[in-house]
Amino acid sequence: MELTHALLQSATQALDRVLDFQRPADAVLSAYFRDNRKLGARDRAFVAEAVFGVLRRYRYLSVVVPAANPRTLIVAWLIKARGMSGATLEQFAKPELIQHIRNAKTDEPPLAVAAELPDWVVEKLQATMSEADILALGRALQQPAPLDVRVNSLKADRDAVLARLQGEGLQVAATPYSPWGLRFADHPAINRHPLFLDGTLEVQDEGSQLLALLVGARRGEMVCDFCAGAGGKTLALGATMASTGRLYAFDVAEKRLANLKPRLARSGLSNVMPQLIASENDTRVKRLAGKLDRVLVDAPCSGLGTLRRNPDLKFRQSPESVAELTRKQAHILRAAARLLKPGGRLVYATCSLLPEENEAIVDAFLAEGGFEPLAANEILAQHKVALDTGACLKLSPAVHGTDGFFAAVLAKSPA
Repeated sequence: MELTHALLQSATQALDRVLDFQRPADAVLSAYFRDNRKLGARDRAFVAEAVFGVLRRYRYLSVVVPAANPRTLIVAWLIKARGMSGATLEQFAKPELIQHIRNAKTDEPPLAVAAELPDWVVEKLQATMSEADILALGRALQQPAPLDVRVNSLKADRDAVLARLQGEGLQVAATPYSPWGLRFADHPAINRHPLFLDGTLEVQDEGSQLLALLVGARRGEMVCDFCAGAGGKTLALGATMASTGRLYAFDVAEKRLANLKPRLARSGLSNVMPQLIASENDTRVKRLAGKLDRVLVDAPCSGLGTLRRNPDLKFRQSPESVAELTRKQAHILRAAARLLKPGGRLVYATCSLLPEENEAIVDAFLAEGGFEPLAANEILAQHKVALDTGACLKLSPAVHGTDGFFAAVLAKSPA
């Protein structure tokens, strides 16, 4: 679309709001659009693309432009990422700025800049990853995520849904690992599609879908999604249970559980019990001690595995916030474990890339006794999923095309 002074100014204003990194970028952008309702759909699309484009390449662009500010960052993004010519931009930026950006030498940036990750994140990853793997991961995280959906097995067969969507001209294919997943090549307005409105389709990353296979919830069992959030994994678990038994969906945030309600209504599930809890030590939790067959703990985490969707997250986390999260993760895991019957199954998962939020939490928990690890690769093989990342599930956007995910499967010792 044609760039105008007004459009560049809108993008600059929106980016300026985002760059204080106090709130999620998508929420800040939504608020900006509410405050500027005269912006048309194409203008909003450009502003969003510019804001997220800068966030994805923020470290690189900050090196490219002198005295970086929101406007110069957008100009640098237009030249370096969008390939806009200097001649086109001359009416919007000083010639010397354009020349500086075009001539900037960034052939051998430091690893953290090339990977578009904070220095502290790279330092933590270097404990277990090579520089080449960190760079590949960082570059994968800079790409926008595809749109993955899960076919609700209570309502439809994946192959039939795939054929229908392809027949409608949509660019969509089956996901390589999840037996319920579909992946769109672009981002159609799926929330207006009849199959979404009737609960046949739910938006859910393929990696997240695989957690339901690891939990392995069966018909008639008592199961808990301990940190349910808006309920994507809850709905997947409910479908594997064929809407039988009892499925508790716990969360400490009323707003997140409120977002589950319309999804639950569409899904056709009747076995889900959403419950707001004050903390992992809520009396509602304690009443279920020793009664459940399976528990999923998708723990609150740094979210660094989701940077394709939330590129600003890396600037809103810190070593201090991660240290606080690891304390919370350990407490939540212990509380959730108390719900299980002898022989019950616990899945601990995060969308973090950091070992201290993943293996370290699980190893410390196992050292306390009472649980044994189960091999995630063997469980997936039983479900005919050709994915082997070892005893724990470790998904990477660079290797698997999913968000970054970690999951460990643990069994409570028999009485």
